[in-house]
Amino acid sequence: MVRPQGDIVDASTIHHTTRLTDAQRIDWLRLIRSDNVGPRTFRSLVNHFGSAQVALVRLPDLARRGGAARTGRICSEDDARAELAASKRLGVDLVAPDEAGYPPRLATLDDAPPLLGVRGAIEVLMRPMIAIVGSRNASGAGLKFAGQLAHDLSEAGFVIASGLARGVDQAAHRLSLDGGTVAVLAGGHDRIYPPEHVDLLAALLGAGAAISEMPLGHGPRARDFPRRNRLISGVALGVVVVEAAHRSGSLITARIAAEQGREVFAVPGSPLDPRAAGTNDLIKQGATLITEAADVVNAVAPIMERPIALREPDGDEPFDLEPDAGDRARVVKLLGPTPISLDDLIRMADASPAAVRAVLLELELAGRLERRGGMVSLI
Repeated sequence: MVRPQGDIVDASTIHHTTRLTDAQRIDWLRLIRSDNVGPRTFRSLVNHFGSAQVALVRLPDLARRGGAARTGRICSEDDARAELAASKRLGVDLVAPDEAGYPPRLATLDDAPPLLGVRGAIEVLMRPMIAIVGSRNASGAGLKFAGQLAHDLSEAGFVIASGLARGVDQAAHRLSLDGGTVAVLAGGHDRIYPPEHVDLLAALLGAGAAISEMPLGHGPRARDFPRRNRLISGVALGVVVVEAAHRSGSLITARIAAEQGREVFAVPGSPLDPRAAGTNDLIKQGATLITEAADVVNAVAPIMERPIALREPDGDEPFDLEPDAGDRARVVKLLGPTPISLDDLIRMADASPAAVRAVLLELELAGRLERRGGMVSLI
């Protein structure tokens, strides 16, 4: 058993907060809800043009340069105001990085949501978190251990983050209700999945919170869960995988966590149980083996003592507003359905990094480019 540590402090949460004006929040919401604008593209546009308002004006021209046959939908001011009003009625605040209620560690990622819908006792989002994930079809032993681990970490002062899914997720949420737990949703705040966990969500909102980057009315699709998983690991100091079969969603979360620089923990299991195959492989690959909460606490204690360094994401660097036709042709020719790294693309195109980024931004706004981590490919 880990002894309660009172109000433990994560050094990354000590920072000054800023606040968007009402007009800025409308513009930010319009931009992120417009077609083909994801978190990285949003950041590139705002950093280059200086504001979301100017970026919105330039979207059609940039998309045409990328080869769009017609301009994608740009979220209207009326739609943005309607979403803000509907969110408020549901008790959801749309907060930006560095605003109160935005998880500090999530804010450091280069694909952090520009606006995050938060609901509940949002002060828990400023406290240190540990994510616990695992099989939806968990064994009885796996469910028991997940619950015990969540309880003990909660007693030690940590907030437990998970995905509100069946199996390990719900066990972790239920056993950490009193200390605060955070549900990371794949759909909008009004489209809870699975539907039988609506009552669990209501129970955890008392001392905990729920977060989502999706608009109200958005029902979760298969492709939304990996996107959701990056938020589960992104809010946390580390991710514990309790049970996971080969090719499970929990292993995606573990991979993303490692890419984000988070600690990855795995609970060993019987080689005869396919539900332990993934976690046993994680241990072989270097994940920290744990058998109790103290293992997690001891591993993350040094991390909490130092502020985390902000990344310098690709999208923060300047790009050429007018890449020449030769650069554009070379970049497009090198791209295809097979992903290629940005560094390789810059080297092979024999163009400046700024010019390559400009072409990629145009292609993305035209709906022709897909990004996965540091890899890009044509759609």
